Amino acid sequence: MRKWLAPIALTLALVLSACGSKNDSSGGSEPTASPAATGTITYQAESGPVEVPANPQRIVALASAPNVLSLGLPLVGVDEWTGKNPLFTDKLAGVEIVSEDNLEKIVELDPDLIIAGTHNKNLDKMAEIAPTVAYTWGKLDYLQQQVEIGKLLNKEAEAQAWVDDFKTRAAEAGEQIKAKIGEDSTVSVYEYDAKNIYVFGNNWARGTEVLYQAMGLKMPENVTKDVLGPGYYALSSEKLGDYAGDYIVLSQTKGMSNPVFETETWKGIPAVKAGRVITIDTEASTYSDPTTLDHLLKLFTEQFLALP
Repeated sequence: MRKWLAPIALTLALVLSACGSKNDSSGGSEPTASPAATGTITYQAESGPVEVPANPQRIVALASAPNVLSLGLPLVGVDEWTGKNPLFTDKLAGVEIVSEDNLEKIVELDPDLIIAGTHNKNLDKMAEIAPTVAYTWGKLDYLQQQVEIGKLLNKEAEAQAWVDDFKTRAAEAGEQIKAKIGEDSTVSVYEYDAKNIYVFGNNWARGTEVLYQAMGLKMPENVTKDVLGPGYYALSSEKLGDYAGDYIVLSQTKGMSNPVFETETWKGIPAVKAGRVITIDTEASTYSDPTTLDHLLKLFTEQFLALP
């Protein structure tokens, strides 16, 4: 799951629509798969059953590509944002960047399955190219989405095994961190662009699912009150301290600066003064797939335990 802001690029999303016998169908909440003698499985999508390959070999993913990668399925085309993510560089060697606006490129790749989001354009036309499955972004949580992709790709057992293992590892790490920083210590997640700074809730990537949901760390009261609903919240420079926790995770893009960090307001925040700021790479943290979650779990565990 990728989550991207508007000024920072509010694209994000999750994934894809479905077509078997050349019919488009939107991805669903409780899909099931049944083996078929033809080498296909029946995937129960939001709009009904869809015939998809039981063992797809040429997947184009306009969304949820990282989830597919984690299950070891072969991709031939991915969206631009996945292609930019440094965590996937090696795995995407030779994979083409595609978009909903260039169907000819998708045709050339000869996919046997297309994964997209219901927000994508041209789903009907994609469904004429290959079975196309689309999910409504945000309908499933970040762990359910991985299991759902597992169902689609006939890899549900593998997906569920990772989910169970991740939950155990994250809970254990959370207990370690709380033993170090205190049960009641709070954590804020900020991100900035050249003009703005944002604070995030508990389900907008940037490690928020790891910190708040999986590890069980606490967020400041103002974040709980103002940010949980919308997912993120733009802050004026005067309000920075009002949403700052005892610890701050700062999502930053290489080469981007913001004058707010030179202000006394920022420098006067207790977490900043005490050196309790952990930085993460925005491009490597805007999804909530297994590769990203495992990366951030390891990073947070090491860095929280090393902080003063």
